[in-house]
Amino acid sequence: SDVLAALDDKIAANRKLASTADELARSQFRKFVGRSAASEMADATYGDVAVIGGGGTPKTRIPEYWDGDIPWATPTDVTGLEVPSLSATGRTITREGVSNSSAKLYPAGSILMTSRATIGAFAIAENPVSVNQGFIVVNAKDPKHQWWLFHEMRSRVDEYIAHANGATFLEIPRGRFKALPVTVPDDDVVAEFSTSASELHQVAVNAATESRTLVALRDTLLPRLMSGELRVRDAEKSVEAVL
Repeated sequence: SDVLAALDDKIAANRKLASTADELARSQFRKFVGRSAASEMADATYGDVAVIGGGGTPKTRIPEYWDGDIPWATPTDVTGLEVPSLSATGRTITREGVSNSSAKLYPAGSILMTSRATIGAFAIAENPVSVNQGFIVVNAKDPKHQWWLFHEMRSRVDEYIAHANGATFLEIPRGRFKALPVTVPDDDVVAEFSTSASELHQVAVNAATESRTLVALRDTLLPRLMSGELRVRDAEKSVEAVL
């Protein structure tokens, strides 16, 4: 128990670090909004400043479309994240699946926002990714605006929900989202904020990545220790190697 407790303590510390870094980035955004003389771009909407995309699902009855090398996200992959960073998905599709469906391949760094049922769960794609119909995907036309848009969007979830409709489940349509107004400050403010936001996001990602490694190690060690297959001394060496 002492050996595994060391792992649990480090996992808890990493989760706290990741959560704190993410909240600090949110706080930084609020500070920049409050202090900057943000100039509203004339008649600017999300559709003016970003490329807005969606997703699709390849036909499930065609096996050649599935289990490929392209991560394919569903809202469940995002709503369960501890930090807004998506590095892996529950299912994958093939390039043939992308070509023969409304699914698209989006670049790393894309903003993924769930847009139906659960509206406003977010992630930054850490790798090229495809998504199903439950997302709005945003990529700034000017890349320097990407981090600003990410946090600007996260601050407006209640507004998105107010614009949603649907009889079975709430959904904010892409067309309605594209028409919403957006404010972007001058380049100096955007650049300063983006540097800070990117660094804090990386801190959160690194902590979450290490936690996943530690959880996997803990879950591997526990049954082997309980069965006597692994000696405590050897388990301690495995733990020391990663702490």
